[in-house]
Amino acid sequence: MADNGAQEAAVDISVSARASIPFGDNSLWADVSPLLEAACKDLRDGDLIHGDNFNLFAAMSALEIMDPKMDSGIVCKYYSVDEAIENGAAPVPISFDKTVDVQRAIDIMDHLLACEATWHKGHSLAQTVFSCIYLLRPDRTSSHALLHSYCRVIRATCKAVISVVSDARTHEEEDLFTMAYGLPLDGDGDEKCLSLLNAVEETTSRQLRACKAQYSRRRVLEDIEPLQTNLDLEEGYCKALLCRLRFRKHFYHVLTSMRRPQGRGLELARKHISSCILELECILKSSEFLRSSACGSCEDVLDDSTTGSGCQPVGFDASLNSRLSAPTPPRAIKILSWKKAIEYFVKLLHDLDILCSYSLDPLLEGVLQFVVQFQKSQPDLVARSHLQLLLLQDGKLYGRDSIFAVITRAAALPEVTKNHNIQKNEYIVQLGQLVINMLKILCTNAAWQRRKLGKMLQDWRVIYVQLELVFRKDFGEVSSIPDDENICVKIFQHILLWVEEQTYWMASRFLILGFELELYSPSEYCMVYWYIYVVLIKLAEKTHLKMATRNDTSKRKAKKKRDSLKDMGREYRIPPAVLFVQCQMFLVEGLTMLLAALANEHMIVQSPSPFNTEQERFIQHFELLQKACVPDHISYPSFKESTAYARFSTLVMYNYFKDAQRIAKEVKSSFANDPEKLAELRKIEQVAEHNSIALNVICRVGALDRTLKVSFEFGHHPYFATAVVKRS
Repeated sequence: MADNGAQEAAVDISVSARASIPFGDNSLWADVSPLLEAACKDLRDGDLIHGDNFNLFAAMSALEIMDPKMDSGIVCKYYSVDEAIENGAAPVPISFDKTVDVQRAIDIMDHLLACEATWHKGHSLAQTVFSCIYLLRPDRTSSHALLHSYCRVIRATCKAVISVVSDARTHEEEDLFTMAYGLPLDGDGDEKCLSLLNAVEETTSRQLRACKAQYSRRRVLEDIEPLQTNLDLEEGYCKALLCRLRFRKHFYHVLTSMRRPQGRGLELARKHISSCILELECILKSSEFLRSSACGSCEDVLDDSTTGSGCQPVGFDASLNSRLSAPTPPRAIKILSWKKAIEYFVKLLHDLDILCSYSLDPLLEGVLQFVVQFQKSQPDLVARSHLQLLLLQDGKLYGRDSIFAVITRAAALPEVTKNHNIQKNEYIVQLGQLVINMLKILCTNAAWQRRKLGKMLQDWRVIYVQLELVFRKDFGEVSSIPDDENICVKIFQHILLWVEEQTYWMASRFLILGFELELYSPSEYCMVYWYIYVVLIKLAEKTHLKMATRNDTSKRKAKKKRDSLKDMGREYRIPPAVLFVQCQMFLVEGLTMLLAALANEHMIVQSPSPFNTEQERFIQHFELLQKACVPDHISYPSFKESTAYARFSTLVMYNYFKDAQRIAKEVKSSFANDPEKLAELRKIEQVAEHNSIALNVICRVGALDRTLKVSFEFGHHPYFATAVVKRS
């Protein structure tokens, strides 16, 4: 707090003597802590000290003094790394007692694992992993081989993770994730981190063998110094160290193998993932030994401890780098517990294993199905970054298939068309970029994905209109040109149809993500299911047209004209992909009408919202779809018109749920080799069956028993609700 020279006399000399901030000729810094303490005694909760010119805008920008989240000038234990080292915060060696030295080294490793998991969850690198003072001064640990090798591989791992996330640009949750703020990520010799780690691992393995030989009274073939001085603890400490060192080695190999181009390192990465999971199991098992050797027993150790032993690690101070975290006030960060950190890495490794086992399907439909299925497990940022980099490399699918080739396959065009010069058309190039952007968006988190998909729908509609205009300009009316006379006509026709199909697929994904994000209230389910229904109608229509076009082309080549009339009736079948969409369509239509009938017959109490009307909520939820005209001519009045006359007397005569059940049973055999779609069909069948029973109960009892209450749950499916009928 600065005052002018005229006020200096009023300041107590003892205050200036205590002031740690130097003052100039015209100012003097004074300690205002006593004044603040006195003010705190008179202030009640919610009270604020402010000047006459203090307004709401200033309040939003104010800093709260002494709040570690807001006050970047709050007193720290140490003001610099050098000061911390001088005060013995990070000693090397950690202890002159070798047993204590090993024990504390393991604590440092465990706390670093917890810090790393916390960083992956979106917190600042400076306040998590690099709160370790040993990492901030790489050269100091050179005399401690164990600590030195471990710190080097930690730095190399952090650098590899930052590279993955930065290249994928999926760090939307926390921009801080990739910011290094000048931290020493590039230590001299870090490229040799694995050779150093292997040397330490080999030494520890020999120490373990020597220890086991001594226990079994076998002759020790080599004279090797033990890890520490307490021989009763030697085997336990050697095993605890080895599993931690090996986990680090294998995890680094996983990250580097997965970055190999065109998925060439995926098989090798899977082997290292398997080894990582085994080592994590050993790390978890070592906790009992570490706690008993450190504390005398395994009891009374807090579950939120960041080490396997339950002891506080040495060599860490999160406040040292708090001013490096961002140009905003530092945040108080709670480091994940050691057990939660291990759980995080186990899940991360399982997610990466799913990526490594992926067959690199060349068909876009298969790619989209895999990405949607992968996202159901809610993978974290690092796994999603690897997903994107696997899918898109150098502007190609898996780094090998051009996006135009991907589009031609998706549009059911012959393989020969993938090299056609039409791919140089300005709007075809733009379409290719839209496909790339779509794949990138699908690799982001659910909230970001939904928002971006909604905005992207307009781009897809615009590109459709532009392609259609170019097509009509260059080739005139479609009916005037036979398909087989011009390959360009065929390419344009197929691509236009596919663009429409893909637009409706994205619209359905946009609507479904709202359930995952819990954006819809029960009173809005009717309008949401109705909108999903009208989108699925269009999706089924466009998918059917595309598949019919493909089948027509192939059959025209294979069959003679005179055979076509004879086989027409036998050949016409609705493709399984269309039946799958129809199954969902009947289910959402049934839900829409069930909810509408409940509202129309006053069996669900719908209290009006004090903030907005039903029409305003309709616009809020579907504004992005409406702007993109997906589908055309859909509005709130059309929703009301479709649902206004829904009654149970008509629903019982035409049970949509039974149709959904029937189709689900019929189409199952077509997806015998597709476990994801089979599982989805089973869930749809369950929801349809339960809702069909609920509908019958309501129709029989509802009019007579007004105590009957109907609610909706998501026990059988994440976004298709199941009606639950109970007496109140």
